[in-house]
Amino acid sequence: QVTLVESGGGFVQPGTSLRLSCVASEVSSNSYVMAWFRQTPGKEREFVAAVGWPGGSEAYGDSVKGRFTISRDRVNRAVHLQMNNLKPEDTAVYSCAYRSPRIIFGRWRDDSVYAYWGQGSQVTVSS
Repeated sequence: QVTLVESGGGFVQPGTSLRLSCVASEVSSNSYVMAWFRQTPGKEREFVAAVGWPGGSEAYGDSVKGRFTISRDRVNRAVHLQMNNLKPEDTAVYSCAYRSPRIIFGRWRDDSVYAYWGQGSQVTVSS
């Protein structure tokens, strides 16, 4: 049973930065995808970013491209989401997701392909 533990959420002002982390435990496979999604009340879950290995390919949602960066820590089985130039519309609960084995790149944005989810971390961007 894979467990995902997120950290790093909080309350920040527009234009600032925040870094989210997700550590995966009980992971034995070397072929998987880890992703970040976000959701606000009354809206569908939105794809934010994903990274897969082997290979290390990355994918980003259109609304965060150029501002957010996903990175991986192979030793600690973790992924990080560096969020820069945050905007009020980035306010959401951010959740980490995991699936194994790795699947085709084009499906990484589909939340139904992920079998495991973290508990979610609130990010609030407001002045």
